[in-house]
Amino acid sequence: MDRETLKAYDLDAEAFAEDWETQPSPADMQALIRRWFTPGPTADIGCGSGRDAAWLNGNSYPAIGYDASEGLLAQARRRHPGVRFEQATLPALEGVPRSGFVNVLCETVIMHLPAADIAPSVRRLIDILTPRGTLYLSWRVTEGADRRDENGRLYGAFDPALVFDALDGADILLEEQVVSASSAKVIRRLIARRG
Repeated sequence: MDRETLKAYDLDAEAFAEDWETQPSPADMQALIRRWFTPGPTADIGCGSGRDAAWLNGNSYPAIGYDASEGLLAQARRRHPGVRFEQATLPALEGVPRSGFVNVLCETVIMHLPAADIAPSVRRLIDILTPRGTLYLSWRVTEGADRRDENGRLYGAFDPALVFDALDGADILLEEQVVSASSAKVIRRLIARRG
């Protein structure tokens, strides 16, 4: 995770969590999860406020939420006390077991990574899936050059080939660029199945 981005999330975790919790429901993402995920152990990588991990747990996808930010994890644990949350940072995801999950959700996280960390992060997301497990991966699209928002968060303008090359050997089931129903931002998302 980019250090300035992580610092921003830790410093203002409550405000970020409140914003995510009060956004419209991500109905488009939830519909894709229902279509492609298999009921069973699920990892929410970059879980933020815990909103999506809580939804997963309530919908046949028993989930553990992982995040790099201790501040956001504190918010997630307070807001969703029945859900398990752990600290882990891309690309290493130390402590997250190999082949431990039938589903992995990584919603709008990798755009906060330095470009050099994107491919190893995507490979690690596949690594934590069981054989034939399913990955939902999305990122906010930034055109031109990397930029930082008013909070200092990095939004990387990276070549999507970094993602697709790292998915070599996985089956791409869906790939699209859309406006998120929750954030109203342009995102690119894909569904991939581990070979």
